[in-house]
Amino acid sequence: MTVVVTGASRGLGRGCALAFAARGAEVLLLARDAVQLDRVAEEIRALGGRARALSCDVTRSDEVREVFARLEDCEVLINNAGTNHPQPFLEVDLATLDELLALNVRSMFITAQAAARVMTRRRSGVIINMSSQMGHVGAANRTVYCMTKHAIEGLTKAMAVELAPWGIRVNAIAPTYIETPMTQPFLASEDFRKEVVQKIPLGRIGTIDEVVAAVTFLASPAASLITGASLLADGGYTAQ
Repeated sequence: MTVVVTGASRGLGRGCALAFAARGAEVLLLARDAVQLDRVAEEIRALGGRARALSCDVTRSDEVREVFARLEDCEVLINNAGTNHPQPFLEVDLATLDELLALNVRSMFITAQAAARVMTRRRSGVIINMSSQMGHVGAANRTVYCMTKHAIEGLTKAMAVELAPWGIRVNAIAPTYIETPMTQPFLASEDFRKEVVQKIPLGRIGTIDEVVAAVTFLASPAASLITGASLLADGGYTAQ
């Protein structure tokens, strides 16, 4: 199995890459940070897995298309690269708006399109878009992030319908707050952490391993009838 993971140099992307490698897949790691990407590849190889580090800025459509044009196969895409810069709605600057739209929406569209073109040749495949609980609700100071993740939820459904004739399944994962390098600066605030935990019925922050478990399930034959869905790994956040 060949699995492509974007944003693979850290956090959820790294976790997914390690998990699929442990299951015997050849994992292709995509990210901008070439040094950290090589470290993840070396980590996988040290554990007996197979990995290739492909330095790529997914916001550059030419780089993304070049990477996938060279691939002989792509059975699974973990479309994970993304970011967030919380700001009050009235203070959102254009640079932040443009950055999140470029990385969280445009790059995910271009990457999914490039992967799907490879998958249509084999008439099968799995695409998993990394969404968020914020793709299902609204939240103060996260208007841009919520907008981008709602877009990914819609993209996932439309892709699932259009790509089904080729045997390609498309789903989204929608995690709650997870301990990752991206969230650590926010969660370092005791007040913020307490506020977040109070909103999660299970009463705790999620872990990378818990999200990875959901991802690997959706990529597996056990989920062969699931497409166009969004799997909420949110501790009950959106159930209230």
